Amino acid sequence: MLETASALPPAPPVPVNALSADELLAWNEHTANGWRTLLQKNPQALALPSDIRESNTVADVVQHIVAVELRFAERLAGRTETSYEQIAKDSVAALFATHDRAIALLRATLALPGYAWEEVVEFATRSAGVWRVSRRTMFVHALMHGIRHWAQLATLLRHQGIRAEQGGDYLLMGRQ
Repeated sequence: MLETASALPPAPPVPVNALSADELLAWNEHTANGWRTLLQKNPQALALPSDIRESNTVADVVQHIVAVELRFAERLAGRTETSYEQIAKDSVAALFATHDRAIALLRATLALPGYAWEEVVEFATRSAGVWRVSRRTMFVHALMHGIRHWAQLATLLRHQGIRAEQGGDYLLMGRQ
């Protein structure tokens, strides 16, 4: 059978539209809400030591996640970026209030008619200099950036005896 199948001409590629902006937002919210619940049950976890992304504590990592969400949302909305120093990390509620602000701003920007998503814009990063990317790329980064850091935190916390109750895989979004 393999010989017959390989003799056939290749099928034309079928375009796959991976994820919509709304689906990315839903995945981000699903993931963040799972972490919000976990950290509300285990607020002491914020004080645990961490070496993820130049952090000293779990609170530093969560602050980084929500800061990136907020700062990219502000860039997309044409607002002045909030400095890291202005983003509270002293409680689960404060950290996720920043997340909620970011998501609300991303939703508002997404709803703007005629928004120039493919326009390339320039912005300064905290550690990698000046970048030029499309607004669409910035939007996707704002929503996807935390996924890897949440996974890092899941491992770190599991080693401390705190187990995340939900997984972070997108596969869970389609679970029947």
